[in-house]
Amino acid sequence: MLTGSLSLITDLFNLCPGLAFLGPVELGSAGVSIMIFNNVSKLFNIPLLSVATSFVAEDIAKNATKDSISENGIQEDSTNGKPIGMVERKQLSSVSTALLLAIGIGIFEAVALYLGCGSFLNLMGITGDSPMRIPAERFLSLRALGAPAVVVSLALQGIFRGFKDTKTPVFCLGLGNLSAIFLFPMLMYYLKLGVTGAAISTVVSQYLVTFLMVWQLNKRVILLPPKVGELQFGVYMKSGGFLIGRTLAVLTTMTLATSIAARQGAVAMAAHQICMQIWLAVSLLTDALAASGQALIASYSSEGDHKTVKEVTNFVLKIGLVVGVSLAAILSVSFGSIATLFTKDADVLGIVRTGILFVSASQPINALAFIFDGLHYGVSDFAYAAKSMMLVGLISSAFLLYAPITGLPGVWSGLTLFMGLRTAAGYVRLLSKSGPWWFLHKDL
Repeated sequence: MLTGSLSLITDLFNLCPGLAFLGPVELGSAGVSIMIFNNVSKLFNIPLLSVATSFVAEDIAKNATKDSISENGIQEDSTNGKPIGMVERKQLSSVSTALLLAIGIGIFEAVALYLGCGSFLNLMGITGDSPMRIPAERFLSLRALGAPAVVVSLALQGIFRGFKDTKTPVFCLGLGNLSAIFLFPMLMYYLKLGVTGAAISTVVSQYLVTFLMVWQLNKRVILLPPKVGELQFGVYMKSGGFLIGRTLAVLTTMTLATSIAARQGAVAMAAHQICMQIWLAVSLLTDALAASGQALIASYSSEGDHKTVKEVTNFVLKIGLVVGVSLAAILSVSFGSIATLFTKDADVLGIVRTGILFVSASQPINALAFIFDGLHYGVSDFAYAAKSMMLVGLISSAFLLYAPITGLPGVWSGLTLFMGLRTAAGYVRLLSKSGPWWFLHKDL
């Protein structure tokens, strides 16, 4: 269920218990570092995850069709003659391609984050004389070491989604987070490493999650790549290129919002980070629906079963709206209590309370925005996803830059506009009779 938010959820589980006992400076420095790490990671990681889900689902559907019918058209046993209980490991070029790309991207991200942490902090408004600078640099440098594990694990989550398996990644993620929760007090309190201990526990948990998922995947597929000519670097790069442009638009808007918050001081930044963590963590609970919808739609679309695709689309959108409204109601009454898990600082909590409306009321919009993304990825409509997001990001960034922003409520208004426009763009695409969703307007 949480397969699309590994880095965010891990940070949330790791930092909540300990940050309640930290001051606003350490809380703010950790928040800025987490935002930088997540933003740099998302530039390539989210496109790779999304593309892998669609391509693996399509690859499996095509192989299943070939394997189910023999040369004379007679149906064969799904085990291909293997004794019952034995499952043949598949050779899928889409899987090998995703893993190779993930390893290369992960190493690149680790080097970029480690060597460029100072420049990234300057970009976020954390200058050399800021009290947040030293702890933020230390935290970000350590987190950079975990970048390869994050990229590979996200690619693996995309692969498991393609198999329509969301249980295995959640199981692995749960074990990883449990290890982090165990390491957190030991490193932070017994060894007195502060937020450095939180960073180390996060990195260890990320590598554990990756190892567990590789172990599980190896039971299903042959991880080593087939012949070089069979790898799908071309299609991955083309579709991934569109999504990189889309992700850049998202990151620009989110980074701009965080930068404006950071320039208002450590207390404001700490409050902003708490609201963002809760907002994104709760919103991404609906990522389960988006992931399931994407995998199902990719599979049925590759088979030409538009009737089932239409049914899946309508069902996922209806459930997403219900989930979003439910989350809004729950957060409206529990947000204050959740915020105290992050900090006990009265000044920070005072500002955090001004974000209750933003965090809770935007949940239905967020739910639909994520689900629309999954639906469009399912039909490989990556070009529209990228172009529409660029326009949405441009409008939202202009609002953040030129609208009369008054404190954090102004920043959060810009973010709400951003999510609202994303949802509108997704809905507009479904209304088009000439795009990939033409079959929604016909009786099938």
